[in-house]
Amino acid sequence: MLKKGIRTAEMRLDDGRHISVAQRKKIYATIRDIADYTGYMPEEEKEWLKYLHISRTGDAYFSLSTCSMDVAREFINTILEYAIEHGIPLSERGIERADDIGRYLYYCVKHKKCAVCGRDGEIHHVDAIGMGRDRRTVDDSCSRKICLCRTHHTIAHQRGMRAFEQMYHVYGIVIPEDSRSPMLGALNDISQFVTL
Repeated sequence: MLKKGIRTAEMRLDDGRHISVAQRKKIYATIRDIADYTGYMPEEEKEWLKYLHISRTGDAYFSLSTCSMDVAREFINTILEYAIEHGIPLSERGIERADDIGRYLYYCVKHKKCAVCGRDGEIHHVDAIGMGRDRRTVDDSCSRKICLCRTHHTIAHQRGMRAFEQMYHVYGIVIPEDSRSPMLGALNDISQFVTL
């Protein structure tokens, strides 16, 4: 390195964990749903989605047969966000496909899609703002939120949030202030932002 005058380097640690069977199933099921919606063959869609992931993350090209669990997890995040962003219906609930539930819930809030069913949604404040306050001027940056369609929003109010969370396995998240920039780093450790 000294001989060649290299001044910067990058070190990646490989913990030896490779893509799991569950991750592979989630990826291929989601690719199949996206391909069915777009009309492309699943293999074509897979390659296009890989290049979308590479362009969004800056990662190198990868194979789904030999990639690491971390690459698989990030790829799942990319293709789920793509499906949510474009309103692509999934054959099962999106939360079942998520490998990183906090990121999935964030994408639902970001793209205004219901975290339960994927339809167009609205923000539900888990930490209630309260009656009589102007929602346009209240600072809710430290409040837990979830995006829900009108039907699931009504169910959350009727049953109470604790029962709703147990029924659908979703919960409200605090969206960090720096979330207006790309979220790749901000939500890697969602536990610091999520309070149940």
